[in-house]
Amino acid sequence: MAYLLPHLSPTLLISSSSKSKPYSSPAKPIHFNLSSSSSSTTTTTTTTLSSLQSSTLQGVEVNHQTSAAQDSQQQDPQRQRDDFYLNLGLAVRTLREDLPLLFSKDLNYDIYRDDVTFVDPLNTFTGIDNYKLIFWALRFHGRILFREICLEVFRVWQPSENVILIRWNLKGVPRVPWEAKGEFQGTSRYKLDRNGKIYQHKVDNLAFNFPQPLKPAASVLDLVTAACPASPNPTFLWNSAADSYSSSWVELYRAVRETLDRQEHIPLVQDGLITCS
Repeated sequence: MAYLLPHLSPTLLISSSSKSKPYSSPAKPIHFNLSSSSSSTTTTTTTTLSSLQSSTLQGVEVNHQTSAAQDSQQQDPQRQRDDFYLNLGLAVRTLREDLPLLFSKDLNYDIYRDDVTFVDPLNTFTGIDNYKLIFWALRFHGRILFREICLEVFRVWQPSENVILIRWNLKGVPRVPWEAKGEFQGTSRYKLDRNGKIYQHKVDNLAFNFPQPLKPAASVLDLVTAACPASPNPTFLWNSAADSYSSSWVELYRAVRETLDRQEHIPLVQDGLITCS
């Protein structure tokens, strides 16, 4: 051994020592990328929550729209009924105010439909323009033919929900001296649509009480007819009155009808008309 040791090379000594003491490299710390994993998990969770919230909001919105549509369908009939009664009350109030002033100022036409129809025992006129012309002609020719003329409203009632009945009395003093004061009664029947607008005005149940010249009685029937006053119930035609005699009342009706036949719109004259008190 003493001989071998000095002659050994350093390389062998190093290799032997390295064999005797095995080399161990220092342990390196293991680092986990927690931040990227955490951010990825957070992003996934946020996306999932956003999707859930969006789906929930869409579901709530759809349910809300469905509920609103159902409520609207339920409220539409009720709203329509409310509008009907509102317009009905407006129509009754307007007619009460307008008819007594028929011969002094124009009517309020907001309560009528554009295709309103006027019906009397002899004629039928359709359209709001013709309806306006009728009442303009009444005012214009009434001012010419009568010194005093007015319309009194006796009663306003509703036989049914969509009908307004008005019983009135028209009286006046003709300008010609040989005619005395006359009057006649009638009924105006106004029909309303589902919105509470008037689409028909019908005049009937006319009862005349005009002064007539005395005629010799030819029969007992003539005596009974002369003794009995005019009834407010039956409807009389204008032709019967026109055939029996001519008066300012008949001339007024003829003038209005001829005005409508000609369809001539003369400038309105409303001032200076004397009405009955």
